[in-house]
Amino acid sequence: MLRKSSVLLVLALGLIAGCHRSSNSAASSASAAQKTFTIRGKVVSTDQGSVMLDGDAVPGFMDAMTMPYKLKDPSVASELHPGDHITATVLADQEEDGFHDVRLDNIVVTAQARPDYKPAVQYHVPTPGDVVPNFKLLNQSGRTIDFAEFKGKVLLVTFIYTRCPLPDFCVRMSRDFATVDKDLSADPVIYAKTHLLSISFDPKYDTPKVLRSYGGAYTGRYTKETFEHWDFAAPSEEELPKITQYFDVGVTPGDARTLTHSLSTVLIGKDGKVLAWYPTNDWKPEDVAAAMKKAANS
Repeated sequence: MLRKSSVLLVLALGLIAGCHRSSNSAASSASAAQKTFTIRGKVVSTDQGSVMLDGDAVPGFMDAMTMPYKLKDPSVASELHPGDHITATVLADQEEDGFHDVRLDNIVVTAQARPDYKPAVQYHVPTPGDVVPNFKLLNQSGRTIDFAEFKGKVLLVTFIYTRCPLPDFCVRMSRDFATVDKDLSADPVIYAKTHLLSISFDPKYDTPKVLRSYGGAYTGRYTKETFEHWDFAAPSEEELPKITQYFDVGVTPGDARTLTHSLSTVLIGKDGKVLAWYPTNDWKPEDVAAAMKKAANS
């Protein structure tokens, strides 16, 4: 069994080789399929245009490991510091011999570690047993709802914004929620004991009208959707920082009216307490649906 340091060295050399291939290899990369993954980790060190990251496991890409990553935007290195906790998108070109040109994009600092100042924002990591505050939201029907009204039901919450262009982020969350919704609907008793809630962190654009259209498209019932089991809602701009920080959702403005953000999906029990937290996109709809059924029957 290779020691971690040996594995790190092999991977580092592989990345370097991938970055300095011949012109013929570079030409072939134009047809390579680009894959995207979500990673969380702690910054170990930074260099010009790269970061050494102690990263969590990334299903389908690699195990938990410390290794260097190129930055898609090299200037971001100046904003990162050892000890910072981040989430990011891993971009990688997949070819027959593996992944090449691996780099990080959409970096969000979820916890800062510079010793010379206190972070302006403190993020809360949802933990089983935590009591969820009674946040208020405006849903797709223009009605103010709050978390308290879902007590007595098992609630699955995720965060999206309707203009998100990334297939592995909001689009994937909404598709997975649609799968969970369909799974639960097979049992009317379970369906009545559960609820889904997609929260937008873009309240300026995601008005009730926009959320209604977006939600109807994902349920497949369009204008006939009644939203009895799945709400799409957004907090006020004043409430937005409170709810994103509580659920550990990092959001920063991107280019062309996009938002760079991390993922957060939370399962909340009938008592209004956190049951489970899914901080990436690798959770399986069938597993979450099973967890909801179990909690609904308990």
